[in-house]
Amino acid sequence: MLRHHDREVLVHAVAARLVARLVDLQRQGSVPSLALTGGTVATDVYAAVAGSEAASAVDWGRVEIWWGDERFVPAGDGDRNDGQAREALLDRVPLDPRRVHPMPAADGPTSGLDAAAESYARELRENGRDRFDLVLLGIGPDGHVASLFPGFPQLDVEDTVAVPVRDSPKPPPERISLTFPALERSDEVWFVAAGDEKAGAVRRALAPDADPHDVPAARPRGVRRTLWLLDEAAASRV
Repeated sequence: MLRHHDREVLVHAVAARLVARLVDLQRQGSVPSLALTGGTVATDVYAAVAGSEAASAVDWGRVEIWWGDERFVPAGDGDRNDGQAREALLDRVPLDPRRVHPMPAADGPTSGLDAAAESYARELRENGRDRFDLVLLGIGPDGHVASLFPGFPQLDVEDTVAVPVRDSPKPPPERISLTFPALERSDEVWFVAAGDEKAGAVRRALAPDADPHDVPAARPRGVRRTLWLLDEAAASRV
């Protein structure tokens, strides 16, 4: 766990760490695969990356972008994680659009939420994406991660990588989420959280006896490394 003085320091520290990780992977000859998360802190991190002078060290045409979860609303809706990420970062750097893989929108060609989730699972399979280099995650005050909520049946899904989510306790109600097995197929998992409203969930997720059915954020762990990147407020109860 890495503690940062406040939210602003956290945002810029994570942005610098992200740029450095992408550069390191590319120096090793890789095309980094990055799964993004939504939320205000993550969006601020993306904007900080775009505004960083160091961002020019990344060959953005050789970065592959995926998402950990998405709100199943029409394309262009302000609730979509991919729209927020595009505005903050993706439209500001020279990415190869063929390497950007948004989750389906409600007004897209797929017919309904179930088909949309299966479509994303198929896209992952067809791209040979059985492992990410890095997954960015947040944590909700209830301990949810991606769109995997406490007590929901999606927590028990082990045979696919993307699932439909209905009746989300946090609007909008319909979502698509990667599953635990998909999130755990990452070399590194970074949790990024700020604010005292996250402190209780962080404490419960890091408890040795944490139950992922009660605190889903307790489960995802990177194959090589798991980092909790927090401001002092979010870390205050650990």
